Amino acid sequence: MDETTTGWQRSSYCATGTCVEVARFGDVVRLRDGKNPDRPSVGFTRSEWSGFQDWVVAHGKSF
Repeated sequence: MDETTTGWQRSSYCATGTCVEVARFGDVVRLRDGKNPDRPSVGFTRSEWSGFQDWVVAHGKSF
């Protein structure tokens, strides 16, 4: 995601509207439910988000 992006984005693997969406707002990365976008989102620091991404890459769908 571009450093200046504040729009919500879905993964290119998302074939439906039931995927999570991600957006960067300043130094916070926010995650929300794509099928319920009016519900509160969850915020992560850049460090937390990076750790999450590393975990997903390391574990994939094996969890």
